[in-house]
Amino acid sequence: MRFAIFGNEYQPEKSAMMQRVLDFLVRSKVEIFVDRPFYEFLLRQAASENASETTAQQLKRLGVFDDDNFQTDYAVSMGGDGTFLKAASRVGTKGIPIIGVNMGRLGFLADVLPSEIEEAFETLMRGEAAIEEHAVIECMVEEQDGQLRQASAFPYALNDIAVLKRDTASMITIRTSVDGEFLVTYQADGLIVSTPTGSTAYNLSNGGPIMVPKSGILCLTPVAPHSLNIRPIVIHDDCAIELEVESRSHNFLVAIDGRSEKVEQGTRLMIRRAPHTVKVVKRPAQRYFSTLRGKMMWGADKR
Repeated sequence: MRFAIFGNEYQPEKSAMMQRVLDFLVRSKVEIFVDRPFYEFLLRQAASENASETTAQQLKRLGVFDDDNFQTDYAVSMGGDGTFLKAASRVGTKGIPIIGVNMGRLGFLADVLPSEIEEAFETLMRGEAAIEEHAVIECMVEEQDGQLRQASAFPYALNDIAVLKRDTASMITIRTSVDGEFLVTYQADGLIVSTPTGSTAYNLSNGGPIMVPKSGILCLTPVAPHSLNIRPIVIHDDCAIELEVESRSHNFLVAIDGRSEKVEQGTRLMIRRAPHTVKVVKRPAQRYFSTLRGKMMWGADKR
């Protein structure tokens, strides 16, 4: 069994937990390949903490990969949900299931706690883990000849694609159509197109609804709309969303799972469901609504 390891290089205080995962995988005699920036971080941490010779030798025996040059049975994300999203973008269309070890805070995607590491990986290796398929959306740009091209090197989003004003610019105008039919022209700081997976992220913080995974829907949620009558709207995920943006600064931002790029005014965007999904490893005992209650702290007020 082969594992690709992705991690957060900005959490040195979590190095003991990272080492715990690697120790378990090494003991399990699986093949381990580590994303190069994370591998170099582990080497620096081992040196700064005067790690034992055993740990140093263990790290040197690990495989290393760059960019998307890996092909494994599973991917492991060691960090928070942001790290998980980065791992998902690197996995891309490979169809490799991802298991998220939560070293961050909230952790809807990275939901294996440090205390559950051994149990989670043992369940996975026994073939008892469930694999959930999560919908992905992609952002395309329409050329002058009407042809579509990918908006960036990483055009796919597991959580959301947001069109946003830049810095201190005035609000932007977003003419929005769904399957060729005009919907509304938003005047707002931005517009979020969210999947069910991303509904508890940026979408939720802007007043959008929580959407259950596998519900086959998307949500369009405005960011600070000029009109209080404008509300989030839910559509089927086989719809194509077309956006035309005007801005006084003559450009705007497109954020694909938080990866922002500047786009010139007048660019027509097409957002639609991608042809592939992201596979997420879940343990058999995990249930969506119980996880949701815990993360949202519903019922925590005992008054």
